[in-house]
Amino acid sequence: MERHFDDELKELRKDVLKMSDLARDAISRSIEALKNRDKVQAQKVIDDDGNIDELELVVDEKCIDLIALYQPMATDLRFITTGMKLNAELERIADLAVDIAQRVLELADKPLLKPLIDIPKLSDVAQNMVREAIDSFIKKNVGLADKVMASDEEADELRNKICAELINDYMLRDASTANRAVPLLLVARHLERICDHATNIAEDVIYMVEGKTIKHHHDK
Repeated sequence: MERHFDDELKELRKDVLKMSDLARDAISRSIEALKNRDKVQAQKVIDDDGNIDELELVVDEKCIDLIALYQPMATDLRFITTGMKLNAELERIADLAVDIAQRVLELADKPLLKPLIDIPKLSDVAQNMVREAIDSFIKKNVGLADKVMASDEEADELRNKICAELINDYMLRDASTANRAVPLLLVARHLERICDHATNIAEDVIYMVEGKTIKHHHDK
């Protein structure tokens, strides 16, 4: 019985890793589509989201079955319930990648307002935060979780820099640029929200490992 339980926990880890890989790949492909104003690639990100939604349901069912069949206690129970939370966060991250792809469709037939420099940087930060947040879960590593939360400030600064440039250097100087600037503003916001979800994952990992709730006040 215990061996079966351990095997199913390993399968849960694999599924969460797969969700993470799919979510990060969706972010990467949506940003590549933006760089190239590639409608086909953007639409592929949107179409592929159904696979992530299906996997989310599978992972949730596995978590519920593990709790119902084995009635785990303490550490194992926290691991499974945290897995369910992470599963939901990763699905939302994938949805935000879809939102970016939809912005690409809005911009695809228009010349880019400016060279993309800080948005790809923010995308890299977001993808690294998601990867390290999931690694912290798999390895039960609080140090990695702390690193993720510390990175959120860099993400906020990049988002603010992008927004300030688009508003002050373009929209306020020439209102006709709004139809190209606003989608980029939204892309920055979507990426920043991805970083927030990665931070949520890191907070959940700390609770899983230490039983300590830090949500809403991890800076204290």
